[in-house]
Amino acid sequence: MKALLAVVLAGGLLGPPALAAPGATEVRTVSVAARGETRPVGTDQGDAADDPAIWRNPRHPSASLIVATDKKAGLYVYGLDGRVRHFVAAGRVNNVDLVDLGPLGIIVVASDRNDEAQARLGVYRLNRQTGRLTALGSVPGGAGEAYGVCLVRHGDGFDAFSVLKQGAIHQVRIALEQGKATGAIIRSLHLPSQTEGCVVDPRSGTLYVGEEDRGIWALSTDPRDRAARLLALVDGSHLVADVEGLALAPVGRRGGWLVASSQGDNAYALFRLPDLTPAGRFRIRRGRFGSTEETDGIALALGHFGPRYPGGLLVVQDGENAPAAQNFKLGAWDDIRQALNRRR
Repeated sequence: MKALLAVVLAGGLLGPPALAAPGATEVRTVSVAARGETRPVGTDQGDAADDPAIWRNPRHPSASLIVATDKKAGLYVYGLDGRVRHFVAAGRVNNVDLVDLGPLGIIVVASDRNDEAQARLGVYRLNRQTGRLTALGSVPGGAGEAYGVCLVRHGDGFDAFSVLKQGAIHQVRIALEQGKATGAIIRSLHLPSQTEGCVVDPRSGTLYVGEEDRGIWALSTDPRDRAARLLALVDGSHLVADVEGLALAPVGRRGGWLVASSQGDNAYALFRLPDLTPAGRFRIRRGRFGSTEETDGIALALGHFGPRYPGGLLVVQDGENAPAAQNFKLGAWDDIRQALNRRR
């Protein structure tokens, strides 16, 4: 189901929640098997693994890297074989994203909630050869508990969107000066209830944010624009609360798909860009590497990632990986597209 609710942000706060329309029909869901997995995170008790980000190595795709969070301990860097390349003991970091700034390097940003009253954004440089992370400092992420983060390039620097647990969204402009990160909040908005997952489409300058119990919002990355649209509602059929991780598969100038973790029924919902028309659902079934349940963060990158992932790589958090601690499962985008096409 899709809602087209145009809402203007007045004073940074959106209006009262919209209700899902009755009579939603059941949506058929396909199943695919994971083709790989990471080593479990180091925290072996409770909910720990949370959110991944993908860097694609354009020269050697099989040498691409995954950065992921143990939200009770720090940041991991994995190879596509699932082995740990590096670990940074950063404490309570929740979500992570990265941006390739060319000569300035691959920059990784993690939402830091070690102080639940004052969010921070930890900034790192990723070494593409060794997989090691070098800390570049941290910048303010707004008053409140850090949750989601996503990035978009801006000139020689980039903007980070610091999404806080209570619904605040702060746009933080970050620059790198003499190897250190500096940043300032340039815009603040607010959604009515708990938020986390976000992703930016740089082609259109659209920021998508998941309000966990309500749906997916579209906002502009232009700091002068305060309008927002609720494009996809939690309807208990295509999208089941909580709405968690969001990821993009861009195709052409405007097309492609947005993928959302439909955590409430252990599935993933696809929406066709740019208007977020529902475009199918899938689950990761039990296979050699196990199924996935209660997924938090997800990441998706198109392109060749070697023989296992020839058309693109999907990485999702696995909330139940017993008897081991939580980890991240790796899926082939080609498998998902083929399974959905067979159901048509």
